Amino acid sequence: MTKPSSNRKKATSAASNNLKATARSAEDIFDPENPATATITVTAAEVEELSEMEERDRLHLERRVERAFFEAGKALAQLRDRRLYRSTHKTFEEYCRSRFGYTHRHVNYLIAASNVVDNIIMGTNGSQNEISDETATNGSQNEISDEMGTNGSQILPTSERQVRPLTKLEPSQQQEVWRQAVEQAGGKVPPARIVKDVVQRIMERTQVPNTYQIGEVCQILAKDNPELRGKGGCWGIVARVNDFSCTVKSWDGEYTVGLQHLKSYNYLPAECEQMRVICDRINRVYSSGLEESVQKFLEMLGKLNRAYLTELEEKVLSLLESEFGYEM
Repeated sequence: MTKPSSNRKKATSAASNNLKATARSAEDIFDPENPATATITVTAAEVEELSEMEERDRLHLERRVERAFFEAGKALAQLRDRRLYRSTHKTFEEYCRSRFGYTHRHVNYLIAASNVVDNIIMGTNGSQNEISDETATNGSQNEISDEMGTNGSQILPTSERQVRPLTKLEPSQQQEVWRQAVEQAGGKVPPARIVKDVVQRIMERTQVPNTYQIGEVCQILAKDNPELRGKGGCWGIVARVNDFSCTVKSWDGEYTVGLQHLKSYNYLPAECEQMRVICDRINRVYSSGLEESVQKFLEMLGKLNRAYLTELEEKVLSLLESEFGYEM
């Protein structure tokens, strides 16, 4: 016995051409003795089309959502660099925490992410094509060109987490990683997982052997790494050698730093030992709790590019040690 065919009407909807959607059956007529004569009444509901202006507004609003992290990063960088917080707060960190509820780390992530997006734009367009500072300052994103949208010819990040793995790479590497990640995502905005995987493969392929030795004195290069903000130019003593990083002891604690963010001073063994002693002395006094002016002095010693203290620096440090009961 041949089973009677069942025809099912499938409801479809496409935003591009605003097709009419099919509604559920409003009235069914069915004769159990003669199934072939069954009648299904179908009503159609019309999808309201958007006007040209509404389509344009929708596109602008979608892009504002996508680029919210980018605009935040650019604005925060201006607030920091121009010190526009100085009338109400002593430090930028206090201002961001009070005004936006942002931690210091989150602010650095946003600023670093906006720099990465600039690099991606530069790599795709062949020239710097940033969103203008005027746009960022005025808070309007309706002036962003269509070519920069994820709906246009260029696929750009839509969240800070997508580009966070890129901050540890050079600009040219950032551009290459993003291109590969977009390809793997099928020409769409890639999730952070795909970006992280591509970054890991590139780092493993281009990684050079770790040639640093315990006790070696190195300079920290902050570059665009938000986690090293404030440490650029500081020196540290290598305390542990890892596969792709070193743990260095600085004047205010220990930090794990990638090889790309370290530069050896090439000091002689005797000079390295002398700097180790100085580091221990500074660290011991700094952890005792000091006035801000005294902290600044120790921070200055933490950025010396010579393997010794001047006579005056030695006297001041010795005075601080005696103040807290420390003796050489």
